[in-house]
Amino acid sequence: MKLLYCVCFIAAFTSASFAQAPAQNIFLITLDGTRWQEIFKGADEALLRNSDYVKDSTLMLQQYGQGNAEERRRRLMPFFWSVLAQQGQLMGNRELDNNVNVANLYKISYPGYSEMFTGYADKLLIPNLQVNNRHSNVLQWLNDQSQYEGQIAAFCSWQVLPFILNEKNGSLPVNGGYEVLEESDSISAIINGVQQGIYSKGNTRHDLLTFECAKNYMQEHHPKIMYLGFGETDEFAHEGEYDAYLQKIHQADAMIGELWYAVQTDPVYRNNTTFIITTDHGRGNKNTTWSTHGFWVKGSGQTWLAMLGAGIGPLGECSEKQQVYQKQLPATIAALLGVSFKANHRVAAAIPVHIKDQPTVAGLTAKGR
Repeated sequence: MKLLYCVCFIAAFTSASFAQAPAQNIFLITLDGTRWQEIFKGADEALLRNSDYVKDSTLMLQQYGQGNAEERRRRLMPFFWSVLAQQGQLMGNRELDNNVNVANLYKISYPGYSEMFTGYADKLLIPNLQVNNRHSNVLQWLNDQSQYEGQIAAFCSWQVLPFILNEKNGSLPVNGGYEVLEESDSISAIINGVQQGIYSKGNTRHDLLTFECAKNYMQEHHPKIMYLGFGETDEFAHEGEYDAYLQKIHQADAMIGELWYAVQTDPVYRNNTTFIITTDHGRGNKNTTWSTHGFWVKGSGQTWLAMLGAGIGPLGECSEKQQVYQKQLPATIAALLGVSFKANHRVAAAIPVHIKDQPTVAGLTAKGR
């Protein structure tokens, strides 16, 4: 793979280079089907003024419109563009020729998440169905390692993700959709009661419930690796509800900020935890195609990546020319922990790093068995 150069760097060091990995805990967070345009430019004013997509344009313009791109994105995602932009890194602003893409051909959720967790862009299409993934994923692999066994958990709004993560093929606990929580504490009992009382249950649980499940589990068990998958952004986008789509991005930003505060005020996690935040695919890049995605929709493969915490340099928005792929995330997660991900298939190299005041070096390459 061609060596990439970027002013932004992630300290994805191998255990051979350092006695201790820079990150002891990793939280991977996804916002399903969220475009890079909203992340880096904020709300699209043309869409805000379109009554086909927005019920109350005046109110939405007051909340998220007006001003330049920097002002709009800060309104939409205040945590991203205050704390994260000051202390972490954001990749994927294509107007700066800083590109993040999926490598799979299909640009829908199952292939996107599979690539993200396995490090491999399968040429075989698996549609968005409850089918067990045939590939090794980094969460299951880490759970098989003695130092992480029983220290990994996943909570996701979309009910198909437990199958992508092969929950039934391993011991990794994955709570997806409206699955009942197996915990016995009082908060889990309340969440189970709320879930049971929801009359109309779709394929995607309310993100707020998923967040509360994950946060409660984190505080009770302190897992070393956690995956938190939000899903309502994609649901409302497919419905063509741009106002609700923006509200769910704003809500996700607030929940990520709340989780970061909980982590940084917890002595178990403080200053030794890394957040990696991304999406499974992009969406159409035109005002007539923003609500959909797929291999036939231009812009669907364009994604973004944000990182914050241990091992992540505080360089903000990456402005140098580069190309990163979602399939590089598993090896990057492993490298941040100081280990090498091994799988039953080829695995893409970790994202190349640029160590400050040192030459650019390639990230850890995880080879298949």
